[in-house]
Amino acid sequence: MKAQRTRSQERILKLLKTLNRAVSAQDIHIELRKRKQGMGLATVYRSLDALKLEGVVQMRTLATGESLYSLLQDQHHLTCLNCGRSIPIEECPVHNLETQLQDNHHFQIYYHTLEFFGLCEDCQMVEADQNRRYSAKGMHRGEF
Repeated sequence: MKAQRTRSQERILKLLKTLNRAVSAQDIHIELRKRKQGMGLATVYRSLDALKLEGVVQMRTLATGESLYSLLQDQHHLTCLNCGRSIPIEECPVHNLETQLQDNHHFQIYYHTLEFFGLCEDCQMVEADQNRRYSAKGMHRGEF
């Protein structure tokens, strides 16, 4: 049986539907204040936690440690550790595993996240260019 949602939870859900993108709790707090629907930041966090447990909101954590919240979706990302760019992956390589885990362990999975961290193409080119310049000067990275 699903618990009845609070007014705060409903406001946050409505906002997430309107924004249609992943946002931080702080951004949700600010956006609600702009819309004259302000609530305390602690209430935003408590509401997001309840919505996660209900299985309608998911959270993903960026390389910076910032958490982003969105409506439940099967979307995964490649995240650049240098510039922070996040590239969505269209396919889900673990969808079948999720089903197996639910069946084998009798565990209700609400959502999963999958994120790969590394360097995007642009940052790889910048790094390669820097390495070439250091090599040309007879230096190693970190010796400047």
